[in-house]
Amino acid sequence: MRVIILCCFALFGYIHSYAQLKANENVPTIFIDREGVMRWSDNKAEASFYGVNYTVPFAHAYRALRHKGIDPKLAIDRDVYHFGRLGYNAYRIHIWDVEISDRNGNLIRNEHLDLLDYLFFKLQQKGIRILITGMTNFGNGYPERNENTDAFTYHYDKCQVHANPHAIVAQERYIGQLLRHVNPYTGHAYKDDPYVIGFEINNEPCHTGAIETTATYIAKMVAAIKKTGNKKPIFYNVSHNMDHVKAYFDAEIQGTTYQWYPIGLVAGRERKGNFLPYIDQYNIPFSNLKGFGNKAKAVYEYDPADNLYSYMHPAMSRTFRSAGFQWITQFAYDPMDIAAYNTEYQTHYLSLAYTPAKALSTMIAAEVAYGISRNQKFDPYPQDTIFGDFMVSYEQDLSIMNTADKYLYSNHTSIRPIRGEELQQIAGNGSSPVVNYSGSGAYFLDRLEDGVWRLEVMPDAERIADPFAKPSLNRAVVHILYRSQVMQIKLPNLGELFTVESLLEKNGEDNVISVKGMKFNIKPGVYLLKRKSVAMNKTWVASTVWKNATLGEYYAPKTVPLEQPILMHQQPEVLEKGIAAKLQFRFVSEVDPDSIILQTDQISFWKDTNSYIKLVPKGSYTYEADIPASLLTGSELKYTATAFVSGRKITYPDNHAGAPLDWDYRTERYWTVGLYEPYDRIPLFESLNKESSFETFAIPETAYMSADRQQPDLGKVPFWNYTFQAKEPGAQYFWLKDIKAIAQARPLGLAKAKELCILLRHTKGKPVLNAGFVTKKGYTYVKGIQVGSDTETLVRINLVDLQQVPTALLPAPYPVFLERFFEPVTPVQFAAKDIEKLILSGKNMEDVTLSIAAIWLE
Repeated sequence: MRVIILCCFALFGYIHSYAQLKANENVPTIFIDREGVMRWSDNKAEASFYGVNYTVPFAHAYRALRHKGIDPKLAIDRDVYHFGRLGYNAYRIHIWDVEISDRNGNLIRNEHLDLLDYLFFKLQQKGIRILITGMTNFGNGYPERNENTDAFTYHYDKCQVHANPHAIVAQERYIGQLLRHVNPYTGHAYKDDPYVIGFEINNEPCHTGAIETTATYIAKMVAAIKKTGNKKPIFYNVSHNMDHVKAYFDAEIQGTTYQWYPIGLVAGRERKGNFLPYIDQYNIPFSNLKGFGNKAKAVYEYDPADNLYSYMHPAMSRTFRSAGFQWITQFAYDPMDIAAYNTEYQTHYLSLAYTPAKALSTMIAAEVAYGISRNQKFDPYPQDTIFGDFMVSYEQDLSIMNTADKYLYSNHTSIRPIRGEELQQIAGNGSSPVVNYSGSGAYFLDRLEDGVWRLEVMPDAERIADPFAKPSLNRAVVHILYRSQVMQIKLPNLGELFTVESLLEKNGEDNVISVKGMKFNIKPGVYLLKRKSVAMNKTWVASTVWKNATLGEYYAPKTVPLEQPILMHQQPEVLEKGIAAKLQFRFVSEVDPDSIILQTDQISFWKDTNSYIKLVPKGSYTYEADIPASLLTGSELKYTATAFVSGRKITYPDNHAGAPLDWDYRTERYWTVGLYEPYDRIPLFESLNKESSFETFAIPETAYMSADRQQPDLGKVPFWNYTFQAKEPGAQYFWLKDIKAIAQARPLGLAKAKELCILLRHTKGKPVLNAGFVTKKGYTYVKGIQVGSDTETLVRINLVDLQQVPTALLPAPYPVFLERFFEPVTPVQFAAKDIEKLILSGKNMEDVTLSIAAIWLE
């Protein structure tokens, strides 16, 4: 298959931009006023920044690119183009001092430093500002082992590096040389570079011992920075080591840095649910400290980790702006050339090419940062899902910006632009009233002049594995496909008659694509769209300079066709008997199948006739099977699916060549779904499994619970036994399970259910227990449980008795000073049809052993 790769004018762009940067000495810079507000030097207006962290010059990203045979500079070219395409104006990096320094703190001019210089130069070409964090003070290995470079950091423990006199001398020497270092690509020392807005001293310092030691360390580092002649703001991290906060705000710094990971880190799997309550507020408990009000606030790192949702980033950006932040940088953007594997940081995953919906949500989040006023307040959730020109929705997994000139959306939407005839910019994933698109990549439409538009289309991105599981450079999690897709554009400014012309390659005899009824077939690339008979005021060709780029500049991943198609299917956990059901599949392949058929385990080679169900295509890559009620009998449904493609037969979930009715095919695996009478009880937790399906938490995190499964009598049901440990009294313990799929598959049973039933017992103590549900709104409803000591008890909770209570934010957010509960202000009546998670909680548990055998609805 022919693969579209890249198109750029690198040499011309390098020479042109270098000369431009050298000639322009009047670039506005940033200063921080007496009220702690970042302002532009030329017009004194408030500044606002949004962007990403990105680490190609260092550590795993660098090693992985070299391992794949990719030039890191070319990788930087590609990724920085996407930063500009997404509208970012900010970039932050914590420099791996271990890769550019020696044991005495001397700066080493090596490839890592050269790549950092080159990256800064390319960012400046896009007008992107830079916040430099001088040191990480940890190794360069993650997710691998560290490589000992003999740098000073490797000679001192991270929690001692700020107290050891020899370590401090090395850091003073290093930071001084770093700031004086002249970037050969820009001609500026870092301390003088107008695109560098300031310096954070180090990344997430570990301060222990006396607060005076911390104050002395910061003072010495500030002095070392000032000694270089630096006039830029100095920032320090204040979201760690809460008992040292006073030292931070007493220091001679101008800015403070914070993080936010609202649903924890490194779950090892994709997290699901409505996390809007988690990101409703960002309250800083030390905001009344002296010095707090005159220091700028920057978010050095944030990310709603371990999920692919596209509704969260704009909401977080709004909350940051409401809390007064002017700098917001996500951690971390995946280099496109290794993003297929998500190995750099398995808990984070962001890439325009590989996570298009999520990337577009950050584009919208950037617009939130630029458009929402600092300290603007909003009504609490759920009233704040519509704010300014923006909307977010968990149920639609959607974020959207809708103004007179911009229409940006992260997922399918039926919301119409408010003034379609005035639009200047459109960016989307999926379909909308303006663009109907069958592909799964992002696309961009930009108005160049009246009746002339630039269209950029990214290739399809299809998920083939959980991106947040244990990573490997041999395990792709998203596959890129260069397939022709159908697009229909309904833009008043283009009209019903327009042409589509490729700026990258010829399409047959010429490079003009046929358009009928505003529909056309499109491949990934960049195109010029012209209304019929429009008289252009400018010549628009691939080399035309446009938005700090050229009109024909385009970057997308290289790809290799799959050796074998992949059929993605998440079977339901349960279904109701005698009620027809629909099953969803995604067939990932460079070519469409001739057909896909579903067959149950009841077929046989020895029968003359065997039934099957043909899957129906429902859009690009998506197929659906209609399961008749007659098949949903007995205790379970077991089935396979066979794809017929290009003369081959492949059966899933075996993923083997052949079909179940071949005489020599042995079916090794089935998708298996439990079947229940429609009004039977709904099992939610069972102890028969040798692994508990509960995720457990404690508040505070210094407390914890241990679990083991016991079945001393084989004639009786086993129990999961939980014991508890806490360093201080008052700890709360939680059991949480996602049951959304079960609830949705049992609509009749759920409608009839009256009671939540729990079979459990406890020994010792007087625990305070609650049980209930978290709904799709993110609200929690529970009722107290009374259990007799040392006796097996069946607890029955009437669903009408469930009461709305604060929602525990599980897992723990970072930083640790954030609230652990969302307090709803809008009362909402509990509705069983909305349940998504089962939750139990307990207090006074330290002397208790709690045993749980089963939980169900009936």
